[in-house]
Amino acid sequence: MTEIVRLPIERWDSPCSLQDQTTAITALESGNVVLLPQLDFPLRDNERDFYFLSTGAEVKGKNISLSPGDNTVRGSSADVAELGVLRDMMVRFSAVSQGLVQRLLPSYTATLEQGRTSFRPLEVAGRPSSWRKDDSRLHVDSFPSSPTRGKRILRLFSNVNPVGQGRTWRLGEPFEQVARRYQSSLQGQPWGSSQILEMLGITKGQRSAYDHYMLQLHDRMKADGDYQASAEQFTFAFPPGSSWLVYTDQVSHAAMGGRLAFEQTFYLPVSGMQDPAKSPLRVLERLMGRELV
Repeated sequence: MTEIVRLPIERWDSPCSLQDQTTAITALESGNVVLLPQLDFPLRDNERDFYFLSTGAEVKGKNISLSPGDNTVRGSSADVAELGVLRDMMVRFSAVSQGLVQRLLPSYTATLEQGRTSFRPLEVAGRPSSWRKDDSRLHVDSFPSSPTRGKRILRLFSNVNPVGQGRTWRLGEPFEQVARRYQSSLQGQPWGSSQILEMLGITKGQRSAYDHYMLQLHDRMKADGDYQASAEQFTFAFPPGSSWLVYTDQVSHAAMGGRLAFEQTFYLPVSGMQDPAKSPLRVLERLMGRELV
């Protein structure tokens, strides 16, 4: 079962002790959540105004994203002034997130890749969705158009809800337990399919056998009503003013409620881990008896 491991970090720019670094990396790679209950992302006055004035109508999908590198904002139809506030806020969160991860997980720094920054202003509960896109169902992260080829998906979240609402998740059983549950139903990758998908622009890069199996795991979990109801799990509300780190490709999770949160994605090659054997790639390779990338 996933555990919540708490660390007493209160500032984004605080030095992190060797003990905290060791605790964090061991917890994360073991499939646990690292909670920083006192690490708030402070909002500026104009950002608070943006929060309270926004009705959510400016959001085209479930979140607003900031692309790394060019700081392009996608998913919002806000006017020019609001878009500027939104971009500055997300750029600032991206910067402090990167700084924190570099101090808390310094052994990752050489190979860590910063991905998109997301702002999630809308309420999670009751959001209409197809079963495959329904993140209120337990799942591990895998995305059809974005193959990782085994890279880890590390995410840092911050609940910035100004009215005391928690960000409620369900957390489930260990990755290997999930993989063993569905192993017999996982189908092999059709020959040549990865090249065709890339050529047609359906995927950004070639989908490896690992990506193929992870997508099936994601879908099997979400489609299995009995699993959703009976799998070993617990519910946890991440309080407002807190932040947390988790490998979402490894930890079985479901978002049940909450609004106004930030998320920063990072990618890490398996070779950059302290213990690569704990990665989903190595677990699946061991179960399947062959290399998957």
